[in-house]
Amino acid sequence: MVSFTLEQLYAWINAFLWPFCRILAMLAISPLFGESSIPKRLKIGLAALISIVVAPSLYPLPDIPPGSYDALWLMIQQVLIGLALGLSIRIVFAAFQIAGEFIGLQMGLSFASFFDPATGSNTAVLSRLLNIIAVLIFLALNAHLLVLGVLVRTFEIVPIAQGALDINGWGALLDWSAQLMVSGMLMALPLIIVLLTINLAFGILNRTAQQLTIFAVGFPISLTIGLLLLTVVLPQTTNFFIMMFNNTYEAMLKIATGLAGR
Repeated sequence: MVSFTLEQLYAWINAFLWPFCRILAMLAISPLFGESSIPKRLKIGLAALISIVVAPSLYPLPDIPPGSYDALWLMIQQVLIGLALGLSIRIVFAAFQIAGEFIGLQMGLSFASFFDPATGSNTAVLSRLLNIIAVLIFLALNAHLLVLGVLVRTFEIVPIAQGALDINGWGALLDWSAQLMVSGMLMALPLIIVLLTINLAFGILNRTAQQLTIFAVGFPISLTIGLLLLTVVLPQTTNFFIMMFNNTYEAMLKIATGLAGR
């Protein structure tokens, strides 16, 4: 007859529950795994499967009853760690969407938007296009597997243990959030410079030839030149995407190291 003690039952529950909270929190907020089109049961099942695989390598774990306040606080800590890691990935994809907003504003396509189920709001067409390209490159590079590998590695950097999370980890997340505007502007800068020059030329032309309707002529010209520039610039942005994804892995490790107080 198989028998087990209450302490053994607590150990089995804790070995699954705490890593499950961290993994599920990251999957729920990360761009690819957290898409609203993916069923919630699939997200929970994937997090449970990864937790079962990871759990045997996490010993020793704190000897805390699962129903205690200490266990609840430890669970909240794991959720916060997962959210911080997921936000670090989300910031990269948001930077690409901001680049699309900048480009669309200069091209005159800022009004062209549609409902995006991923964000739950109206998104510019170019922002959605760059986001789709980023997701495809993300999958082509197997970056989703590398992200899961970094997530598993964080259990070594920030082990499941009692104690407060260090504030340096949140500082590292804030430092990484600066890439939201910097990277978006760098990606959109070539098109912004050209389109801004064209708009300045239209402004000078409007002052010299006032009988010419610049608004009727300028919009199709700006749109046409912007589309031509996109066909030239987008194939050259693959290295930029790869660089940003590599920086994301380093940022995740830096955030985990900061939360551990190292």
